[in-house]
Amino acid sequence: MKAPNFRTLDLNLLRVFDQVMAERNLTRAARNLSMTQPAVSNALNRLRDALGDRLVTRSGYGVEPTARALALWPSVADALRQLESSITPGQFIAAQANSTFTLALADATAAEVVPGLVEILERDAPGVSIRTVPLTTRDPRRLLDEGTVDLAVGFFPAVLADLTAQAQGGGMAAFEHERLYDGVYVCVMRKGHALAKGTLTLDQFCAARHMLVSFSGRPYGFIDEALASLGRQRRVVLTVNQFFTAGRVAETSDLLTVLPRHFMRVTGREEELVARPLPFDVPPVHVDALWHRRQAQRPDHAWLRMAVALAARKGFGEAVR
Repeated sequence: MKAPNFRTLDLNLLRVFDQVMAERNLTRAARNLSMTQPAVSNALNRLRDALGDRLVTRSGYGVEPTARALALWPSVADALRQLESSITPGQFIAAQANSTFTLALADATAAEVVPGLVEILERDAPGVSIRTVPLTTRDPRRLLDEGTVDLAVGFFPAVLADLTAQAQGGGMAAFEHERLYDGVYVCVMRKGHALAKGTLTLDQFCAARHMLVSFSGRPYGFIDEALASLGRQRRVVLTVNQFFTAGRVAETSDLLTVLPRHFMRVTGREEELVARPLPFDVPPVHVDALWHRRQAQRPDHAWLRMAVALAARKGFGEAVR
């Protein structure tokens, strides 16, 4: 196959490609570019011919990128954003903006952060829209790299350890992060549970039947890792992927579960549940905002990060330094 000639490539085609990849939909891409859908389709066909790849295929109501498109997009998006920042560096004016941002976060985090974020939008940025999607992984770097989400908020210990190692090794990490707050986890059970009164012991905790909240569905989490370090284990009989679901099941069963302490308040079911300190030490649960480095210099993304941090401060009383 003949290699594409960059000198003759129409760079406007890359803007179309970027929007199609971001939206996964030709109609929305055309709207963002102030073009007609046939014009977007034509531009995409020209880029396909130039690169020798289909780039996207129709899928349901949108399009599905090929492996080549997924590999190409981060570099294209990075270059376009840097060029945009250099040519039109100006400030992001929230009151006049009509941007849309996508956040990935767990339901417990969303319950605390999103209300404050909506308050900021209504007060300062009425034209800005936020989409939230479930956080289904402890490593959202692929989602950020592909541009599926603009910001991920959660507990990412392995990711942060990897980024620290890269920095210590003299490399430039492709991702940046900011600490939002520290989460404290507690053992939660229904009010009439046999273990609801008195001090919860390690033996009692391990002998009980447990429910695990796992975004990925893997029946093993950081609580189990902490127990394994003590030579102990628990029996997980149910795995769910939402904290709200876990709270509801705990309320109507004899299963124990481990939830963020702040989540007890936002469920509105505090009177039906009992929280007990865990009978063993667990590592601190740091909740961070994580984003791709190519977004760092964008004024609109900087505003988004600031808004999320302010919303977290409002939800949790104060920002974690």
